[in-house]
Amino acid sequence: MAALKINGIFIKTVVFDFDGTLAKLNIDFKQMRDAVLKLISSYGIARNYLQTDFVLEMINTSKEILSKSSPQKAEIFTNKAIKMIEAMEIEAAINGELFPQTKELFTCLKLSGISTGVITRNCDKAIKTVFPDILSYCEVVVCRDMVKNVKPNPEHLNKALQMLNTSANTTLMIGDHPLDIQTGRNAGTYTAGVLTGHFRKSDFLNAGADLLLYKASDLLNMIN
Repeated sequence: MAALKINGIFIKTVVFDFDGTLAKLNIDFKQMRDAVLKLISSYGIARNYLQTDFVLEMINTSKEILSKSSPQKAEIFTNKAIKMIEAMEIEAAINGELFPQTKELFTCLKLSGISTGVITRNCDKAIKTVFPDILSYCEVVVCRDMVKNVKPNPEHLNKALQMLNTSANTTLMIGDHPLDIQTGRNAGTYTAGVLTGHFRKSDFLNAGADLLLYKASDLLNMIN
């Protein structure tokens, strides 16, 4: 049986990010942030109350602020915000595509006895739009609505590992964002950065990645 080793350790599980790692979706995150910030502002919440530029975290912080005075208003706001970003994600997915050899990679890992999972801050509908048969290739897909805390919180990756009945110390987390490296390190896995997103080698090295790949399918060359 083929094997994959990182730093002398046999890898039993590989967990992937989705956008920019397995597929090209071209989500305009600036446009998404601007739209969400406009909605947040309409509810009277000032920008300085938001401690991050990540959209999901901005929505959650705003929900917490609104809940203190009106749980109903907080719920209405959250539903509007989620519907807004879902529409953008699905539109990007309609115009998106899988990177070459993505399905071949999953097939090869399965034949090698390596379990696979995907964790993503994206919505399920967007993932299934660009990769309708993903669960025929990948054992577990954990989208944002399946966890309370999304990556880089380790809960997101731990949920996938729990569903796969595997351990962190024999798992490789692969993503196109330093946030994915942080997620893996937070959960105790090995980590790999891919250059198919918007970040450079130095970004992943500074984040502490164990491995650098030009693209996720380069993993095929490491399975021997």
